[in-house]
Amino acid sequence: MFYYLIAILVIALDQITKYIVVRQMDQGQSIELISGFLYLTSHRNAGAAFGILQGQMWLFYIATVVVAGVIIYMIITQTKDSRFFGISLGLVLGGAIGNFIDRLLEGEVVDFIDVFIFTYNFPIFNVADMALVIGVGLMMIYFIIEEKRQGKSI
Repeated sequence: MFYYLIAILVIALDQITKYIVVRQMDQGQSIELISGFLYLTSHRNAGAAFGILQGQMWLFYIATVVVAGVIIYMIITQTKDSRFFGISLGLVLGGAIGNFIDRLLEGEVVDFIDVFIFTYNFPIFNVADMALVIGVGLMMIYFIIEEKRQGKSI
């Protein structure tokens, strides 16, 4: 149940922050938080990461349902021995569902976290995207540790 709670918290934080952005900012509006580094920028994305596959909602619906099903199955069957792995799955599940809700209700995803790294303007993202990236990163760490623990080379 703990891993589903993580997913629910991610979904709630994601949807609340998106709601605030939609209600309080005009699309395209940007608010400087840390000069030259961090901005809140109201943006919409009808595609996937980095704006690819614009308008292919049917693909996202199918992929999200399949991924969510696989993650739930893995939480049920694979997390008894690893809380770390379960947390990573909860983050991925919450992130996937957070963006799925936007696509289902609005046909696009609300993005708003705008980061400049040196002079590079990183693609604008949201809380669900962060949870997905962190969850997948933790999963990779888990698999590397497991491989080493079992004496297998990567």
